[in-house]
Amino acid sequence: MPASDSRGSAALPASPYTTWQMGPARAGDCVVLVASKPGVFAHGHLDPAASMLAEAIVAVGETVADGAPAQMGARGRSLHLSSGNGFVPAVAARCGYQPMALDRYQSNVEASQRTLHDREGAVVAHAALAGALVPDASCTLVTIRIPTDKLSVQLAIAEAFRVLAPGGTCMLAGGNDEGAKPAAKMLERVFGHARLDAQHSSHRLLTARKLVDAPRDPDAIASPWLDEGHFHEVPVRTGGAAFTLYTRPGVFSWQHLDEATNLLAGVMRIDAGERVLDLGCGAGALGVVAARHGASRVLLLDADADAVRCATRTAQQAGAAAIDVRASDVAQAAGDERFDVVVTNPPFHLGKGTDLHIPRAFITQSYDRLLPGGRLYLVANRTLPYEWLIEETFGEVRTAHDGQRFKVIGAVRGG
Repeated sequence: MPASDSRGSAALPASPYTTWQMGPARAGDCVVLVASKPGVFAHGHLDPAASMLAEAIVAVGETVADGAPAQMGARGRSLHLSSGNGFVPAVAARCGYQPMALDRYQSNVEASQRTLHDREGAVVAHAALAGALVPDASCTLVTIRIPTDKLSVQLAIAEAFRVLAPGGTCMLAGGNDEGAKPAAKMLERVFGHARLDAQHSSHRLLTARKLVDAPRDPDAIASPWLDEGHFHEVPVRTGGAAFTLYTRPGVFSWQHLDEATNLLAGVMRIDAGERVLDLGCGAGALGVVAARHGASRVLLLDADADAVRCATRTAQQAGAAAIDVRASDVAQAAGDERFDVVVTNPPFHLGKGTDLHIPRAFITQSYDRLLPGGRLYLVANRTLPYEWLIEETFGEVRTAHDGQRFKVIGAVRGG
């Protein structure tokens, strides 16, 4: 990695990425305090789909005469898929349900935990599917804040039908540009009906009740991915190593090895005995390459629950004993451990938008966890303005590759 413009490191103020805030959110007459920070879905605004779900719960909920919340659990158990900041399950708790909040992303899980911290009996889980967490048809309500990929919507609707008790209600909401219309059709195929209950801000709310014991159209939700032990196998050859990636829907680039990761695997230098950290590891490709190059320890971190399971499987099948995989919001799970090399392909999307708080956190937390003389390798779309973020943190920027579509940039931490 050739050097350029080296000026040494500078002390920086604490990142706002790690600062939690609590603020009120309203659904009808129900007001709850919601936790958020950069990196949490819908940070800085109220998600229209979540608002629709919460208002629908209030509309059919019960409160006692003086306006106090109904006793939690009086209306049965509720499951909230893609719980985000916990607003919807918190409203459900106030309206008499015993909520279980599920989200596949670690930052959202922690937000839901903070939002629901005073709701005794509420459960928050870091998972893509309810699986063994809800083994029977015991829920009276399921809400789905729809994900943006069709397979994940299919799995969410299948889970909703499976866990709902007879007569239970499924509420589904999302943006028209996120697939709300196809999701409504799938809901109708499974439940036999779907009612459009609200439509505004280019979002839709659909409701269906479980009136039959079996899906009306079983083919609509027939999927091997409902088995959490089922993985897609992707044979790869990258960075001088050949192995198999194990992936699942929703994990970054789950059907093939993405071009940026392949590029970084070939550019990064890993010396025998070095300690390597991969931030945002996905299915674990870079970790296996680092281990094959002789790294003595490789820590893989990802916020996505399924990515953690996939990377674990990839490492096991590759025979990479040096690899440790953990769920983490950026580098939080690394604790005080320090490394010789950090490699990363940071996400820059939060929902549909671009959020530079996220790559900034990846860069500053990379600096914090590098030993003096340690190296950062970051791959990104060529147009993303990461150089100034690296320079303000490390005091320098180094370029390892500058291509037509992607670049590999980074820095060396000073002593």
